[in-house]
Amino acid sequence: MPKLAVQTGGGMSETSRFPVHPIDGLAGTSFKHEHLSSILAEEGQGGGFFEVHAENYMGAGGPPHAALTRIRADYPVSLHGVCMSIGGPQPLDKAHLDRFAALVEHYEPTLVSEHLAWSTHSSTYYNDLLPLPYTEATLRRVAEHIDEVQEAIGRPLLLENPSTYLLFRESTMSEAAFIRELVRRSGCGLLLDVNNVFVSATNHGFPALGYLAEYPLEHVSEIHLAGHAEQADDEGDLLLIDSHDGPVCDAVWKLFDIVIGRCGPVPTLIEWDGAIPDWPVLKAEAQAAQVILDRHSPGFHEEIAHVRG
Repeated sequence: MPKLAVQTGGGMSETSRFPVHPIDGLAGTSFKHEHLSSILAEEGQGGGFFEVHAENYMGAGGPPHAALTRIRADYPVSLHGVCMSIGGPQPLDKAHLDRFAALVEHYEPTLVSEHLAWSTHSSTYYNDLLPLPYTEATLRRVAEHIDEVQEAIGRPLLLENPSTYLLFRESTMSEAAFIRELVRRSGCGLLLDVNNVFVSATNHGFPALGYLAEYPLEHVSEIHLAGHAEQADDEGDLLLIDSHDGPVCDAVWKLFDIVIGRCGPVPTLIEWDGAIPDWPVLKAEAQAAQVILDRHSPGFHEEIAHVRG
């Protein structure tokens, strides 16, 4: 395998098997195979990027890899892990980590991320991303796991904040403070899921803006937006579920606008994993994000002034 290239601009690196596409300031979407023909039909009509779940490509060859190879040739790709169980009490699964690292080496994604969560117990994989107690012991363990992943993939990992439905009594620090300390200890980057912030804030009754005020926004290299579902808990109170099966709600768009105003135009991904719509619907969500990113780009106001002048 060739050495990994650092993807910062256009063109082809001497060590890269794929073109190096810029991603700064772009909005993208989850890549769904049913959209492939529509995406290819639009070839040459603009930017954007695509995110794929690493675990969907850990088999050898076949149609999934053929489709991803085709997409990767023309677009930047974000590789997003969902089963590493970085927050779990047991050691990382070495075979899983090796497969993850092989994908990073092969596809040379621009962004690589995982969740601040656990999802395995012994040899059992749960179909969920489960929360952690925010303690010093958990902090040491998660930092060690992040170090192990970063050593394997040869680059910083972006860590995603979770959506949560319960809190641990034994937690001794806030989630944002926990994440800030993880960044300090491990040197990892961050993937800020704005929908997760809104879901957790609503479920636990804390202000989303207060969370963002404490969160280390200066280390954010990617943002996620998604839809959520509204349910009622056992006491009849509103409970939000991070379902990824609908459009981004107005409140999350407003939070996103605030975040981009503070961070600048960070690459932003629309997640839509259930009740998947036709490509124009998903593309429209990304275009809505792109409008906000462009409005906060350094040259936007100068361009407006030039047009009006």
